[in-house]
Amino acid sequence: MRPTGALHLGHYHGALKNWVRLQSTHDCFFFVADWHALTTQYQDRQNRNSIERNVYDMVVDWLAAGIDPEKATLFIQSRMPEHAELFTLLAMSTPTSWLERIPSYKDAVEKQRASSTPGDGATYGFLGYPLLQAADILIYKAGFVPVGEDQTAHVEVTREVARRFNRIYSPDAPILPEPQELLTETARLPGLDGQKMSKSYNNAVAMRDAPEVVDEKIRTMPTDPQRVRRSDAGEPSRCPVWPLHQLYCDESTRTWAAEGCRSASIGCLDCKKPLIEAIQKEQAPWRERANEYLANPKQVQWIVEVGTERARAVARKTLREVRTAMGLAY
Repeated sequence: MRPTGALHLGHYHGALKNWVRLQSTHDCFFFVADWHALTTQYQDRQNRNSIERNVYDMVVDWLAAGIDPEKATLFIQSRMPEHAELFTLLAMSTPTSWLERIPSYKDAVEKQRASSTPGDGATYGFLGYPLLQAADILIYKAGFVPVGEDQTAHVEVTREVARRFNRIYSPDAPILPEPQELLTETARLPGLDGQKMSKSYNNAVAMRDAPEVVDEKIRTMPTDPQRVRRSDAGEPSRCPVWPLHQLYCDESTRTWAAEGCRSASIGCLDCKKPLIEAIQKEQAPWRERANEYLANPKQVQWIVEVGTERARAVARKTLREVRTAMGLAY
């Protein structure tokens, strides 16, 4: 995950909740992708000045959500030069055309052409983003990569990179396994304005927002635009609050809210009250766990340090095999 600082409910329901589940069934590696963050934010001075704080704020939210460093390996990408070395070695046999066809790169190039100023798509780092991702995955010989459907192209490129490397350098005994997508149901959580929840849209509910902050944010959310007066009947499918009800509230509460909205027997604040309570209830254990880590920042740094060394042991073993196959083990 790219280091964006403290996380919001969209991050939790879109990824973290699944990570917590996977750590009990798989050998998981979760890392802070700080090199990846620089592929699109290298000119942002504010980002460079805050990246360390963003890294540890995000890790605290991982731990608060239930990621267990005893079960999963947590580390920071830039502390692992082994990733950069494998990226370089894989680049020797990866056709440029494979990277140029990635949808995110093509979109960036198109936007750049339409702009009067140079864009991020012009950098080698952005072009190589999928290959660095491939190195991130292949260096641990991952069998599965948990992604949403919009990321399957990146996993397919990783398979192609592994297949080509094995064919060229180790055809009789493939070194790099071809990972599979672990397609997971990722909830597209709407923000306070009905758009996708995002910090950049300023429409997010943070995982660690105080109860009174959550109350204020949800209470002031827009509702069905056709329900101007309390006596006007509404339609839940037009209301930005309704998708949150579907995620957070049980069936009986949703039925009550939908019927009350359509009959105008309840007001919008009445409808929002059980939603507010459900979000606050979910957040309570997160804040409690986070406060323990925030009170002891060295513990968080130590967790990352231990995870980084654990990851390094695996990464170095793969690199030895790769160097030997390429004739670089002298």
